[in-house]
Amino acid sequence: MTIALIILGLLLALVGLIGCILPIIPGPSISFLALIILSYAKNWEPFSSTFLIIMAGLTILVTILDYVVPAGGAKKYGASKSGVWGAMAGMLIGVFVFPPWGMIMGAFGGALIGELLARKEGREALRAGFGVFVGIMVGTGLKLAFSGTILFFYIKEMF
Repeated sequence: MTIALIILGLLLALVGLIGCILPIIPGPSISFLALIILSYAKNWEPFSSTFLIIMAGLTILVTILDYVVPAGGAKKYGASKSGVWGAMAGMLIGVFVFPPWGMIMGAFGGALIGELLARKEGREALRAGFGVFVGIMVGTGLKLAFSGTILFFYIKEMF
């Protein structure tokens, strides 16, 4: 049973890393769940309660920042809601059409199209689209760094 839980936790940690790129999967939360499963499988010995509480807090913080950072980037560069939604849709489509670079190109292209649909002129739409793109990339980078750190701790304590 212990080995099955450890394997399940490792799979969840990897899915959490993938979830940082795919907006449908809550990557940091699933990665944190992997730490809980490993702790449970090893009788709560690998990680201290303080460590788990700090990681839970960081999971919540990274999840909140994932919503705030793109909105901040969008606002800073004058993007509309259409630009933000276009960037998210473009990123999702891009991941499946041309992974992994499609995510980056899709986010920018979707933001640009969203801004043009919101009746912004060329240069203004480019600027707003770039703001959305930067915000989404920073948010994604934060999630990847956090989930990668969790995967590191998971593998370190797995054996």
